[in-house]
Amino acid sequence: MTKIVPLNDHVVVEAIEVETKSESGIIIPDTASKEKPMQGRVLAVGPGKFDEDGNRLPMDLKEGDTVLFTKYGPTEFKIDGKEVLILSASDIFAKLEK
Repeated sequence: MTKIVPLNDHVVVEAIEVETKSESGIIIPDTASKEKPMQGRVLAVGPGKFDEDGNRLPMDLKEGDTVLFTKYGPTEFKIDGKEVLILSASDIFAKLEK
């Protein structure tokens, strides 16, 4: 298995398929909604960007976090037959906590 090691402030995310229901409880099939997922699970996190003084800025995310991200920011690719997304930390809006 290939290990993904993101650089700087990049994050590798596995998209989570969110079940879509109408307000009345009807499940909308995946074929009816082709929106890209905007929720995912963090697989790997880069070490962070450098500031103007050369100090590394820590990342707010860790492996296993569930995040919300912009649907237009990630780059999609397959590795070992699995589709993953890589995006910059600035493309991530929030971390979901339970």
